[in-house]
This record gives sequence, C-alpha cells and structure tokens, in this order.
Amino acid sequence: MRLFRAQTFRMMAAAAVLCTCLATAVSAEPKHGIAMHGEPGLPADFKSLPYVNPDAPQGGMLRQALSGSFDSVNPFIIKGTSAFNVRTLVFESLMGRNWDEPFSLYGLLAESIDVSDDRSTFTFRIRPEAKFSDGTPVTAADVVWSMETLRDKGRPNFKNSYSKVTSVETPDERTVVFKQTGGDRELPLIVGVMPVLSKKAWEGKTFDATTLDAITGSGPYIISEIKAGESITYKKNPDYWGKNLAINKGLWNFETLRYDYFRDANAAFEAFKKGDADVRIETDPVRWTSGYDFPAVSEGKVVMGTVEQRSPSPAAGFVFNTRRKIFEDVRVREGLVMAFDFEWANANLFGKAYRRTFGYFSGSALSSLGKAADAKELSIIGADSLRKDYIDGSYSLPVSDGSGRDRKVLRAAVGKLSDAGWVIKDGAMVNAAGEPFAFTLTIANGDQQKIALHFARTLEQIGIKVDVRLIDPAQFAAIQKTYDYDMIPATWFNSLSPGNEQKLYFGSDGKSKEGTRNYPGIADPKVDAAIEAMLKATTREDFEAAVRAEDRLLVAGHYIIPLYDAGGQWVARWAHIGVPGKQPLPGFEATTLWRTP
Repeated sequence: MRLFRAQTFRMMAAAAVLCTCLATAVSAEPKHGIAMHGEPGLPADFKSLPYVNPDAPQGGMLRQALSGSFDSVNPFIIKGTSAFNVRTLVFESLMGRNWDEPFSLYGLLAESIDVSDDRSTFTFRIRPEAKFSDGTPVTAADVVWSMETLRDKGRPNFKNSYSKVTSVETPDERTVVFKQTGGDRELPLIVGVMPVLSKKAWEGKTFDATTLDAITGSGPYIISEIKAGESITYKKNPDYWGKNLAINKGLWNFETLRYDYFRDANAAFEAFKKGDADVRIETDPVRWTSGYDFPAVSEGKVVMGTVEQRSPSPAAGFVFNTRRKIFEDVRVREGLVMAFDFEWANANLFGKAYRRTFGYFSGSALSSLGKAADAKELSIIGADSLRKDYIDGSYSLPVSDGSGRDRKVLRAAVGKLSDAGWVIKDGAMVNAAGEPFAFTLTIANGDQQKIALHFARTLEQIGIKVDVRLIDPAQFAAIQKTYDYDMIPATWFNSLSPGNEQKLYFGSDGKSKEGTRNYPGIADPKVDAAIEAMLKATTREDFEAAVRAEDRLLVAGHYIIPLYDAGGQWVARWAHIGVPGKQPLPGFEATTLWRTP
C-alpha cells in the first residue's frame, strides 16, 4: 500500500508539472481565426464567407474539360501527376481560408486556435464532430501522423514548413500544441492549412508511391470513379460532417463533380462547345475574341465575362535555367529580355488583349515598379548592390516599335550580349571559343508554341538559334521536377500575403533540391534575406518593404523573360451554372458555383 501511495504521489506531481507547462504555453483565450497581420476580418459569429451565395441550390453535376493526363490520386508526393482537385475536394485542414482577405484563416477541422504573442506556441482544438469519410473521428494523433509523414515523405513544401516545428504535444485526443524556436510568424497559419490525413486509412500502405486507389479524407467529396488519364469523378459525401459550418455555407453545392482530360486545349474547348463541359477559363486571347462565335453564345445559352483579379497578376515568363552555363551571366539574360518583342506579339498574335507583366507582384502595392527603394528595403538589399535604375525605380521593360525587327532594341540587346563575351560572326552569335549561342525552349502545349516560335524568330535575327521543343504534359512535369531543361515557360501565382512558399519558389535550396518551383535555379543570399524579413515582419509596413525588396532583386536578376496577363480571367459558362455576385481577391472561384434547377 505504501508503494502504491508513493507511485500515485509521483504521478500527481508529474501531472501538475505538465499542466503548469501547458498553462504557460497556452493562453486563456482561444480564437475563431487568425490573420497574418492584424486581426481576422470576420467576427466569431460570421454566417458565411463574403463571396458566396449561402442559399445556393444544391445538387446536380459540374463538368470540366482539362488538357493533359494523370497517373495518380496522391497529391502529396513528388512521384506521378495527380488528378485535378483531389487535395481541395477530398482533404481538409485544421483551418480554412477566406480568399477575400490577404491571409486570414478560420476554424475548419479545428474549432479554435490559440497563439502566443511571439507565435512560438500555437494550439489547435479539434471539433468533436470532425470525421473522415469512413466514419472515424479526426484526432490529434491523425494531425501528428500527418505532420510526420508529410515532412518525411511528402513534397518539399511540407518538409520546408514542418521542419520548423521543434515539438508537438497532444494533451488529449482533440488538442494539438505545436512549438517552434525560429520566429517564423507565418508558421501557425501554414500549419493551419496543411492537409490532415487519416492514420488508420494509410496503415499497411506505401505513402510515397503513386496510386489510383481512392484515398480517404475528411472533405466534402469522395472519389467515386477513376479512369486513369481520362477522367475522375467525385461524389458529395452524404455524411459529410462539416456541411453546416459557416465557413462551408455556399460552397460545395454540386452533388457530382467530373473532370475529363483531353489531349490539348483545342480538344477541351470543343468539349465545352458541345456542352460536355459547363465552365471554361479561357487562356487563349485569339480564341476568346474570335472562337466563341458558336450558336449557344448568340442564343444566350453560354455566358462570357471577365472576372477581375484584385491580387497580384500571375508572374508568367520564359524561365532561364541558370544551372546551365549559357545562362549564368545576368548580362546574357538581360540581353534576351530586351530582345523579346512583346508589342509585335500582342498586336499580331493576341489582338492587343494583353498587358506586359512586370516582376512578380505586378498590379499590386507589393510591386517595385516605379518605386524607389526606401530605407527599410535598402537595409535588406544594400544601397550599392544593384544598378541605380533598379534602386530608384526607373527601370522598365523595353518597348519596341511593334515591327518585329526593331533595330534600336535589338542593337541594345546585342550590346548586352557583347559585354558578356558574345559577338555576331558570319551571322551567328558565338563566344570567344567560337561556340554558337544555341539553346532549347521546351513547351508543353500548342498555346505556348506560337509565342515560343515568335521569340525564336526574333533571336534568329541576332544569330541565336533556338530549338522549340513540344513534349507531352507528363514529360514536361518530369523535367520541371529535375530541372532538365534550358528554358521553359512557367507561372507563379502570388497573393497579397506571400510567405513561406517564396522559399519554395526562389530560395537558394531550390538550386539543387529537386521538386521545388525554383525553376530558374536562383541562389541569391539577398533574396533569401528578403524572404526571411518578410516572414519575420510584425507590421504591414515592414512586410511590404520586404516583399518589394524581393521583387526588386528578382527583377534585377533577370531570371525570366516576362510575358503578359489579361488583367483578369476570361470565363465562359453555360447559363445553367450560377455564379455569386462577388468573387474573392484572386478572382474566379469554382467552389462557389451551383446548378440552377
């Protein structure tokens, strides 16, 4: 009996210490949401997100036509090409985004979040009703297993973020306490939007292998049919646990979602014209201005419109792979940027439908265009580290006369190449060793081909040979992951709250680590410093200065040949598809649509 009492006393003492530790780590005021800067915009009792129709009709099918293929339904690993929207429809995270704010989260699987002032400790409380589609509850053990599995076997972005977590505590089956020591203020939000997987559903399975077996999540849909490379169909889970949450009101309105895959964009467009697809986001300006002349449009059965995007324009361009010796010199890259004739292409290929994209946050307050670097920026990039026109904001992309052979612009481009040791000899651009300037521009679809061929023809005028190579989407995805290319087209979609993903996009680790989106192979300590300053900023002023510093450095590095954007999204839909009156900051949001009875 004496031994039993002694053991009991020691257990009680240990429990008291644990409670004390948790009390210091967890504040007394859990909240319904969190914002990257300031407070979340929606109150605790909000009824729905601001860009949905909370009374949208339910049921019916939404069909979309995609170009390409897929060979897996596991979206969390490097291997394979995952089917469209598995992550969004089948899986959930602890918190969900309000896409009408730069970066604010509200409870989804978690009913609350509790964050220390320095954000070194953050606690999620899981809703008791949260369940996976197989009926098992979502527990703290699932959250921890998801973190460990994604960190160790998932895509690089999972490892990048989860490696910052120094410890995890689960005081009960519904509570998860994360801790960090690195001071990353975005980390609580990043962890909040990480997918939560079922530990039980993955028992006995190889996580990091491609699969075409339906996988289990907690989201509103389950995978009902998979035709490898051809189509994937999702059905609404009739027992979806979160159907009555305010954050889900007006979303997930269709009973069935089907995505059919076609060999290219033209075939996908034909499917839309025939009525085999309900909605199409158009990316070809010629098709948009002249291809939608079929009867359903004139009869009002198909509705066309441009959806405004209030976040930064997509950063699209032809990417220099600086891992290749031919593109190591920034003067070479700047020369080729100068040679790209946007004005001719816009007039002759695109019906003047586009505007030129500048930098990586074009059209927003985060862009460095026309803005001199202030003291906060200079503390990151250094007053003497960049050319004067980059520092004072006077640098701009060259504008041609639109003739397709503007001698003045081409002479300036040749001058830059000459500074780097390249000269024109017998009609060919060569270096001191007599080696020709030649490279391959690899593309993935016919839409990219005409602008690639235009660029190749322009460079031919100054003795540069470009081989435009068209490969299928699966091959293209493979070379992207391994950086096995000279030049490719790429697009980065940045928000008004860029953060940890910038390391995946432009951080130095991506020069050698496969599977990132650092397609140019950027390895600049100052870019890394700007990203770190962005992540540690506690005020909007400091944050914006850090982002502008990053943008300024990337622009000055000439890592891409900037292309263009439409200033919005071209969207066509059959009239039986309903759309809310408002769209969120990034633009068109398909999760808010519905089918009219």
